[in-house]
Amino acid sequence: MLYFSLIIFSKNNLSATHRGFSKSGPDHTQGLPWLQVFSPLFSLQVEITPPHGEISVGESKFFLCEVVGSVKDIDWFAPSGEKLLPNRQDISVSRNDETSSTLTIYSATVDNAGIYKCVAREGDMESEATVNVKIYQKLTIQNAPSPQEFNEGDDAEIVCDVISSPPPTIIWKYRRAPIQLEKDVRFKVLGSNHLQIRGIKKTDEGEYTCEGRNRARGEIDFRFIKVIVNVLPSIRTRYAELNATADIGHAVMLACYADGYPEPMVTWARNNVVLEAEEKYSLNEDGSELTIKDVKKVDEGDYICIARNKAGEKQEEISLNVFVQPKITFLENQTASELEEQITLTCEATGDPTPSIVWSFGRRVFSEGEQSLDGNVVVRSDARVSSLTLKYVQFTDAGQYLCTARNSIGQDIQSMYLEVRYAPKIQGSVAVYTWESNPANITCQVLAHPGASVLWFRDGQQLPGVNTTNLKIYNTVTNSYLEVTPESQSDFGSYNCTASNLMGSESKEFLLIQAEVPSAPIIEQVLPYPSTAQVEFHEPDSSGGVPILKYKAEWKVAGQEWISKEYDVHDGLSMITIVGLKPETKYEVKMSAINGKGEGDSSPPETFKTQPVREPNPPKLEAKLQSTGNELKVNWIKQDDGGSPIKHYLVRFRPKHHSDWKPEIRLPNVSEYVVLRGLDWNTEYEVYVVAENQQGRSEPGILSFRTSPEPTVSAPLSLSFCLCLSLPFSFLLPLSSLSFSFSLSLSLSLSLGAKVQRSSGSAAVHGLH
Repeated sequence: MLYFSLIIFSKNNLSATHRGFSKSGPDHTQGLPWLQVFSPLFSLQVEITPPHGEISVGESKFFLCEVVGSVKDIDWFAPSGEKLLPNRQDISVSRNDETSSTLTIYSATVDNAGIYKCVAREGDMESEATVNVKIYQKLTIQNAPSPQEFNEGDDAEIVCDVISSPPPTIIWKYRRAPIQLEKDVRFKVLGSNHLQIRGIKKTDEGEYTCEGRNRARGEIDFRFIKVIVNVLPSIRTRYAELNATADIGHAVMLACYADGYPEPMVTWARNNVVLEAEEKYSLNEDGSELTIKDVKKVDEGDYICIARNKAGEKQEEISLNVFVQPKITFLENQTASELEEQITLTCEATGDPTPSIVWSFGRRVFSEGEQSLDGNVVVRSDARVSSLTLKYVQFTDAGQYLCTARNSIGQDIQSMYLEVRYAPKIQGSVAVYTWESNPANITCQVLAHPGASVLWFRDGQQLPGVNTTNLKIYNTVTNSYLEVTPESQSDFGSYNCTASNLMGSESKEFLLIQAEVPSAPIIEQVLPYPSTAQVEFHEPDSSGGVPILKYKAEWKVAGQEWISKEYDVHDGLSMITIVGLKPETKYEVKMSAINGKGEGDSSPPETFKTQPVREPNPPKLEAKLQSTGNELKVNWIKQDDGGSPIKHYLVRFRPKHHSDWKPEIRLPNVSEYVVLRGLDWNTEYEVYVVAENQQGRSEPGILSFRTSPEPTVSAPLSLSFCLCLSLPFSFLLPLSSLSFSFSLSLSLSLSLGAKVQRSSGSAAVHGLH
């Protein structure tokens, strides 16, 4: 820059003022004080660009020193005052041209911080400029390896080294959420800003975030660190001790299942020798199952299961006991005759440990040293031999005897047969009832060994006699049947059955008795209703010798003809129902029993009066859950109609614990059941069925049930009726959501109304008669 001296003179006085200009201006002194420019004075001006510097550690940066005017020397000085020379590795100084020089700082460190000075010299003139270089540490994550592995239970230290100037703030997160140290004392941030987890668990495994922040510069950086928790192997053995049977070509498997992370490797050892898969041993794919082939006694001993992984090693011992399975070596069939003095059955067996021997016959079991209550059976055992002695042989002792040899690892069972020869023994019912012209079988059951021949006699004459047509004989292995068709009173009486074999013979007399009609039943009480009556009774004292087939009830209004109905006999029949009665009417009723011979006497008449016309009795309900699991078929049995025809049935149902009923279903009086569909699964329901006549509604018949728990697709609402009568033709008549099926042989005019509302349950009604 050039400087000039500016002198301004006035007319009367003289003063001088010095100003600096970059160039001289025109002459404007005419009529004014005048300006005179003298020769210039020279000076140096130095400027550094950029005027200040901030460098992150590791970064590089240069500074340009420019001088106004031509100079000979431009030098740079370090903060220490040392003159910087060219060609240094860390800091380079280079002269660009006559008026500029460049200072370059490479890979800055904190030691490079300070005030650098650029000095320009020309002759005696010197000028300088400075720049303050600040070196800061950029936020940097230097060491945050992933994954980081720890053993379960250890005090884990998750490494994440973050550097910055000023020092950074470290935030730790687990699964992207900040870790709240105050809520789990196991977590702690150490002075190194590492995260410590005391007694780390497998559940602590996962992704952690190490996040560093420098608030001064708004810097942020983070790393995801996968933490793996290795778990020391644990061993589960199926059995700590195993028994095996030797010398029968069997194999035994030792099982040792290891858990841990990473998955443990399993090996086996015996007597400090690692077992390999070979002719004697085989291993499954993961080594957890060791199979010992063709087990011998020498294989007995301890086997060590070893499980290893990164977390360590665990061992478990399995003991193998090798035994010899029992084997029966002697057992023979025997033969005896009834009432011989005694017979002894012998069974011998081997095994290790020594087996115990048990005898059995049918459902009876005889143990060592046991003697039966009657003293006839005695069992004795000595080491490997057991004997069963029958002191007095009876025909019932014949049959198969089992000898069972058993020890702690197995058993052997073999059978022998005791053959008992004995004279025939005749069994069977002595008295047989029948009537004239009705065939009857007299059964002679014969037990004998060897088999017996059977003959029938009457009055000393062998049957059947010459020209006898009403007698027939049928024989089976154990029975002989004499079929007699009585033609007259003389055919009733005694018949003889005689059986014979090599051991002896036996005879038995059988009686053929003429059956009678049964005696009269005893009426216990009559329960009258408006249109029906229930008659409770006791069976006759005498059946006449043959089964009662039917009961006959007769009833009438005084002065009118008897009306009768027969009821087939079934087990436990003790009550019948008379229907079609008139309300508020007196009746008489009597009963008789009928067998194959005929009808017996009637009981004394009982008088009763039917009740006045009223509402019906409650229907009797029966239910069956259908195969779909959420459908129920509800049947009802019509009870007394109260003396007035039933107009219809009303059905309501609901889940048992709900207060609201499903819409009421009205069904024709000939309906016999309803199918409820689309019910909720695994839900308890209750069903009410009411019968209604002109007098009103009955009390409800009540039923509870539970649907199946298995899920399935529920069906939509469907309500249909099916009327099925045994008549020639059929047609379908749809009414609203109802469908009817009839079979009719005459023209039919039908008017039937039904009111059904849809609900979550549905109903289908069938079986109208």
